[in-house]
Amino acid sequence: MSDNMQVLGREGTLSTTQNKVLRNTYALLGLSMIPTVIGAYLGLQMNFSWMAGHPFMFMIGYFAVMFGMFKLIAVNQNSGLGVWLLLGVTFLFGLMLGPILQVALHLANGTQIVGLAAAGTGITFLSLAAIASSPARDFGYLGKFLFIGLILMIVASIANIFLHIPAMSLALSAVSVLIFSGYILYDVNQIVRGGQTNYVMATLNLYLDIYNIFVNLLNILMSVMGSRD
Repeated sequence: MSDNMQVLGREGTLSTTQNKVLRNTYALLGLSMIPTVIGAYLGLQMNFSWMAGHPFMFMIGYFAVMFGMFKLIAVNQNSGLGVWLLLGVTFLFGLMLGPILQVALHLANGTQIVGLAAAGTGITFLSLAAIASSPARDFGYLGKFLFIGLILMIVASIANIFLHIPAMSLALSAVSVLIFSGYILYDVNQIVRGGQTNYVMATLNLYLDIYNIFVNLLNILMSVMGSRD
């Protein structure tokens, strides 16, 4: 009887821990939108013509800086510094929304398109997070498939920098939405099932999912709905 009570006690503590991680993750995720919006606003005022002139070099530099920041966040994930580094990264991601937002808002219906992309991203996240929040469901099997898909997508995206095929860009955006939607299921489920116990890293993962869905959904909507009249 005492052994059973100890097991139940451990399970209860684990459930409480998971709920705490999930609450802290959602709170920090909401907070991360503030520097993202500030960065996006500043990005709208910037001139990114240099980036268009050297896209491959920019991509290399961008990935180097971002992966360096991700490493710093991982090293400091258990301290307050990790939170500040995370907020700094979200500011930089907001800044990098500048080019696509500049293009979108120059369209006649650009404001509507940006709003639809934001709403679509929010609905997608809330719906998938609700599905993944049940510990009874196990989406751990998605991890390997999503990672392989992500690598293939990155390789194809780099190739398209040189190929400049609009249809390929649109197809990659559609695939990206599917991949990062799958990652929302995977990442939220990892939290509720105890596979991810650090809310800073959990927030970073979910932020990247949401960010990439928004950017790619915006790209799709501009292609199919964009009006220059």
